[in-house]
Amino acid sequence: MSAPMEVVLSADSASQLWNCAVFDPHTSTNLLSYRGGNSSPRALTVLNGEYILGAQLGKNFINVWEIQRKDQLQQKIVCPGIVTCLTASPNGLYVLAGIAEAIYLWEVSTGNLLVILNRHYQDLSCVHFTDDSSHFVSGGKDNLALVWNLASVVQVDSSHDPEPRHVLSRHSLPITDIHCGLMGPQARVATASLDQTIKLWEISSGEMLLSVLFDVSIMSVTLDPCEYFAYCGGSDGSIFQVSLCSTALSREKTFQSDSEGNQVFKGHRNLVTCLSVSMDGTLLLSGSHDETVRMWDVQSKQCIRCINHKGQVTNAAIIPAPANMFLPDSRPAIPLPRFSRHLNPTEQGEGAGTGGVCLRLGTSCQEPEETYLEKAERLHSLMCAVTDKSVFGDGENTKVRVSELEEEVRTLKKINKDLYEFSTQLLTKPN
Repeated sequence: MSAPMEVVLSADSASQLWNCAVFDPHTSTNLLSYRGGNSSPRALTVLNGEYILGAQLGKNFINVWEIQRKDQLQQKIVCPGIVTCLTASPNGLYVLAGIAEAIYLWEVSTGNLLVILNRHYQDLSCVHFTDDSSHFVSGGKDNLALVWNLASVVQVDSSHDPEPRHVLSRHSLPITDIHCGLMGPQARVATASLDQTIKLWEISSGEMLLSVLFDVSIMSVTLDPCEYFAYCGGSDGSIFQVSLCSTALSREKTFQSDSEGNQVFKGHRNLVTCLSVSMDGTLLLSGSHDETVRMWDVQSKQCIRCINHKGQVTNAAIIPAPANMFLPDSRPAIPLPRFSRHLNPTEQGEGAGTGGVCLRLGTSCQEPEETYLEKAERLHSLMCAVTDKSVFGDGENTKVRVSELEEEVRTLKKINKDLYEFSTQLLTKPN
């Protein structure tokens, strides 16, 4: 039997049999299980296809397993507080954790804690990276979703606190789930909330594209890979399919079943806390507090498989099967280092004797080269000073200097315009 292309990774609150387990989405066969503790909701993630990380429910540490050594708990990452949500960047370079109202960002290669972001006012409920790892979105009980640019967060200059790129503040009650679509910085983000709405946003502008109101609180949300539909898990056990391609789509609408794709999946008896769609868009996975994980055929809206758990389902997702998941003799290419609990590990006695060089994104120590716009602005300021007699006096030399500067400004403006037009044509050029 060949290894599956996709697998289901799930966990429940009881953890009587295992912390988390891997199932075949087409047969519901239990392929692997990982023992030790139990994982918090939205706090189970795969790191670089080599490790599984699960934040311990109600405790201040993260359980770590090598993905192919299923029976042995490899290590524990001790954190400064109870972890409420957890994710790893798709490129495997960073780990994000929500601890109370703060976001902690670690660099995987060194284990260094790079930054602590304190822009939420209440506990975090979820955090997600975009597919290219360039941005991440955090949601909390303060009703806010914040869009962060990773490059601006991971910087050497510690004198300035990183600011979110956008603050998404249209929800009126705590955010329960976030889903980031494809296309990196051009992606769309879906947020779900207890205010009975889901909202669709554009990462690049922070603009709200769509808001859908339901009769119940929404506990989970996901999009299919083509973003034709949004799937929303309700507090009553219903799963709502919302068409994103309707011809009559307005920016704010109330959900109603119709023939244009707005449908309801019925089967769960309690909160639907997890939703995920297969890569081909034909299967929908749902996890619920009724202690079941269900597989649905999207076209027929029928439940085709049910995986029973021993407790409320806290995490469930369809993920690409890592290459070495079913190779028991393989090992991670790079061992996981010890994760620091402090921003300056050497000052706290951590990381001593590890050696090596840490390279990070950030501003150059040397004076950065001026851009054309900055140079034009500086020359304009200089021109204003030139016209002041108290600076240069009055005479023919002053007029000549002003003419030279004006000519240079015109040249720089033309260069800037040409660069802008070239960039526009490059971005809008059809494939």
